[in-house]
Amino acid sequence: MWRALLQSISDSVPSQCAVCRAWPAQPLCEDCVVRFAQPRLRCRTCALPIEGPITQCGACVRSPPPLDACVAALAYEYPWARLIVGFKFGAQPGWAASFATLLRSAPWVEPALEQAHWVLPMPLAPQRLRERGFNQAHQLARALSPAKVDAGLLLRVRDTPAQSTLPRAQRLRNVQGAFAVEPLRAAALAGARLVLVDDVMTSGASVFAAAAVLRAAGAAHITAVVLARAQLREHAAATPADNGADVPYRSGRA
Repeated sequence: MWRALLQSISDSVPSQCAVCRAWPAQPLCEDCVVRFAQPRLRCRTCALPIEGPITQCGACVRSPPPLDACVAALAYEYPWARLIVGFKFGAQPGWAASFATLLRSAPWVEPALEQAHWVLPMPLAPQRLRERGFNQAHQLARALSPAKVDAGLLLRVRDTPAQSTLPRAQRLRNVQGAFAVEPLRAAALAGARLVLVDDVMTSGASVFAAAAVLRAAGAAHITAVVLARAQLREHAAATPADNGADVPYRSGRA
């Protein structure tokens, strides 16, 4: 499996592995993918690490997020954090193809893409888009399923302060009202199956807020597909049954 994965992301000209610096190699060598990209057991609706035989963390059981499924390919840790920062802030959109292949290798991603009517990237505020020059989530979505990507259906209607320095409770408040569905196309979402794509998910605040808007517009099934799942300190300190329980997401779903 790993050989097929690495073959699919190989470039025509060999280079150094971005992790171990082996030469000649591909952008991600086989040994590093095998070592650092092993699947983990994760909550099926927020992708935080859990311990079996449960399928959901305690927070999602008590207050279900507006997602039917959430899949993460990687943990936001060494060596992926450095590469994702370079991709996102270092003007390196070329990483999208390699990261999309890692995403496709994660369990349940391929079926979600096949069943989806649309693959929606998490939108960026115009100012951030101008600063970065591209939307990293859009790049990932295009590499995952170019025929189904629609970057105009889910809109960012309000800019918000950077989420990275905020505690989870404030992150949840910060993104309320930040997303909307394109008004002229809202009716098309009734009964739709959607895949929502982002690069990194930490508290889940942005993804949950966007999913809630899509759910309110009539989407029947929403799967979040994220490249890497990070953990806030309060999450990391919690037990598997209490991840994020300090501020449960209020989705309004039964």
